[in-house]
Order: sequence, then C-alpha cells, then structure tokens
Amino acid sequence: MAKKPKREAKSLRTYLILSFVAAAFTTVLVYGGVKDIERALIWGAIAFIVSLVTISTLALMVKDEDNDPDKPRLS
Repeated sequence: MAKKPKREAKSLRTYLILSFVAAAFTTVLVYGGVKDIERALIWGAIAFIVSLVTISTLALMVKDEDNDPDKPRLS
C-alpha cells in the first residue's frame, strides 16, 4: 500500500505570503496616516520581518504528530 503524501503546512511560500500580507496592510495603513511613502515602506519592511520571524517561531513550537490518522489514538 502506497503512503499518502503528507500535506506540508510549514512551507516557505506560506510564511512569505502571510508576512507580505501583513507588510502590505501596515504600509497602506501608515501611508494613509502620514502621506509619506518612505515612512510607509520602512514600516512595511519592519512589519514583514517581524511577522516572518513570529510566524516561523510559532511554527517551530508545534509538535509534529507521527501517528497514523486512520487508527484511533486510544485503544
């Protein structure tokens, strides 16, 4: 019986997309407040880095489960 491929939730693409969304939101929000594109881009870059580090750190804290999903945990 062939093994089912494990769905990889912790991919680099997912982390980058979530961080980019946070950075874009922050950039738009800051630009709307101060009307200075340089400040808005700096805040967006900071938000990108902080969110990327935060998401990656939280993902490292999650324990991967090696048990078979088709078998019950309690016997």
